[in-house]
Amino acid sequence: MTSIRSSRPLRWLAALTLGLATVATHAQTPEQSYPNKPLRLIVPFAAGGASDILARIVGKKLTENWGQPVVVENKVGGNAQIGASYVAKSEPDGYTLLVVDLSALTMAPTLMKNLTYDPAKELTPVAILAYSPHILVVANKLPVKTLPELIAYARSQAVPLNFGTPLGAAPHLAGVLLAQKENLQLNFIGYKGGSQVIADLAGGQIDLTMNSFLATYPMAKTGNYRMIAVASPERFAPIPDTPTIAERIPGYVTGSFQGMMAPSATPQAIIAKLNSEIAKIAALPDIRKQFADLGSEALPRSPADLRKWLADETTYWAQVIQTGNVKIE
Repeated sequence: MTSIRSSRPLRWLAALTLGLATVATHAQTPEQSYPNKPLRLIVPFAAGGASDILARIVGKKLTENWGQPVVVENKVGGNAQIGASYVAKSEPDGYTLLVVDLSALTMAPTLMKNLTYDPAKELTPVAILAYSPHILVVANKLPVKTLPELIAYARSQAVPLNFGTPLGAAPHLAGVLLAQKENLQLNFIGYKGGSQVIADLAGGQIDLTMNSFLATYPMAKTGNYRMIAVASPERFAPIPDTPTIAERIPGYVTGSFQGMMAPSATPQAIIAKLNSEIAKIAALPDIRKQFADLGSEALPRSPADLRKWLADETTYWAQVIQTGNVKIE
């Protein structure tokens, strides 16, 4: 039989053990235990676009590596600002993230006067996922095969050439920049989406456009319209014989920079963990191949580098928009 004297130490030891276990459990911070529940990747564009496809590729790998479900949700509207604002105002715990063409964040502050959030203050950079350049393409009816020929032809016309594009989107501003650099008059015709632009270009209803490699190249290589130049800084590996616009206009680089953002108060330890994991994923051979098949390439940046890049791009495009007197009604 256990005496009262001998039972006290046993009760004390049990209580101490339980207390230490409780302290150990509570000592682990949310950053250390991250992630311990499902993640949501908010894509502010329709399913099937570049942001959506890349979010699903990266999300699948995050699920495999971390053992937590990663769900992609499409919140469409407002030139990507509905989804972006939703993430900006979400809990800053690393479980609700934005995957977006970063031009939607760098151009919106100048283009859209009634934003419900401030991209620079309410979102924080996590990583660039991939870059895909714009391609400059023209209708087959145009008697041009090179960029110099296109510029000369556009200048010779009594009325401006028709440039089809979703207004306010990156391809629109890429066209505005081209017009500024070459002192051209272009008639920008607004569309709801890039797919209808491509269809009308193939049908000859418009004269030219710029669009992402992913959306544009398949029909260009089958002859539905003519590829003139690519907006990458150097010759683009999938189309090495296609000249860059930068060969004529130094520094001209446009395209789809797909990135991940988080609410601004998200702990830096979580941001660093996400950035590191995405860099590892982007370096995998199968992921590099999937990106290449989409006409994209990984473009790893640290969160700090990405923050500076976003600030520089916002300033750059603000000048382009203001100089071109671009307004979105």
